[in-house]
Amino acid sequence: MAVTEASEASPTIPRETFEEFYGRSWPGAVRLAGLLTQQARSAEAFARVFPKWSRIENPSAYLRTTVVNVCRTWRVRDRNERTKLARLDLREVADLGFDDLADAVAALPFRQRAVLVLRYYGDLSEAEIAETLGCRPGTVKSLASRALETLEKVVEP
Repeated sequence: MAVTEASEASPTIPRETFEEFYGRSWPGAVRLAGLLTQQARSAEAFARVFPKWSRIENPSAYLRTTVVNVCRTWRVRDRNERTKLARLDLREVADLGFDDLADAVAALPFRQRAVLVLRYYGDLSEAEIAETLGCRPGTVKSLASRALETLEKVVEP
């Protein structure tokens, strides 16, 4: 998502302030981050959006992409931390999920999980998902197919 100079706002429809955008967008950003990581990780995304606020053309799309990127980075750090803790032979605490489907989705690789969340929760098109993840629409189709195939094996009807 490019950060460019915002076009002149129409005199009849002023651009919302960052505070208004934050208040309107916070619940959706928290839900998106929660679905991607099972943690509310959206505050960092807003902290990254704020300094660029005056130059962002499409704040909602930019925030969505930023939330996905923050969650991706967090997952990498979390995986590395768990790997290092496992080497210390520490007992892992059971992480109780809210239901079988959520656990199965959480177990998917990040990009597969992101595609499903953005498609079925965010109701985005393949092109919008591809733009958000920085990949091609064909990759989105492939990731979705593999994710759904995995879920079919894990979640019983």
